[in-house]
Amino acid sequence: MRFKDKVVIVTGATGGIGSKAVEAFLKEGASVVASDLDAEKLNDLDRELRCSDRMITLAGDITKGATHNAIVDLAVESFGGLDVALNNAGISHNVVRLPLIEDELARRVIDVDLMAVFLAMKAQLPVMAKQYKEAERTGSIINVASAAGLVAAPLMSVYSAAKHGVIGLTKSAAAEYAKHGIRINSICPAFTKTAMVESFFETSDNNREQATKSLTKGMPMGRMGEISEIISGILFAADPSNSFMTGHSIAIDGGLTAI
Repeated sequence: MRFKDKVVIVTGATGGIGSKAVEAFLKEGASVVASDLDAEKLNDLDRELRCSDRMITLAGDITKGATHNAIVDLAVESFGGLDVALNNAGISHNVVRLPLIEDELARRVIDVDLMAVFLAMKAQLPVMAKQYKEAERTGSIINVASAAGLVAAPLMSVYSAAKHGVIGLTKSAAAEYAKHGIRINSICPAFTKTAMVESFFETSDNNREQATKSLTKGMPMGRMGEISEIISGILFAADPSNSFMTGHSIAIDGGLTAI
């Protein structure tokens, strides 16, 4: 029960990583505010987990600052504060060369994958800093970036640029708030068995076996990641006992960025 009596925010809560993160934090004793754009899927998640006394949902557009303000306010009003924020929501784009990416899609990817993380931290940091000043209550923020934010990602240029930006935001904010009791780290998964990766298979010209080999050919482990493996990294980064790590980009990538 590493997170007993802790209050956690999770964005992108109905996706593969988000939903399992909500479940894991609840099992570890936390109270959770789960947010996503899709209200119906949030209701389904709430019914599935059956933890209504320790879980509240809020549907909203994370590219709007007002949404993040509302999420943080809900955490404080419902559960008495904010200890952990998992800024997880994200999208990708079609796997093509840079000139073929439509302008509007590129802007949308930047808005969801980068600007939304900025807006989230803008709402979260003042509350966590105030808690630390008044009661030495520490906080932890985990931003979900990507291995594509650590190295080049050919045919995924805008997505890679956004995730590089998330890592830059994470490091800068970590340095700003290290003396205010807030640790800020990013998780950088490589290809993981999520709906986002499944969409790659659907649009690929190759069969599933060939597409999988294409995705994993640069990974020393030779396979995609499991969602459970990413969740383990998230819980490690958020763990209150992991109190001396901040500003880091934790690669969970089967060795992809090691070579």
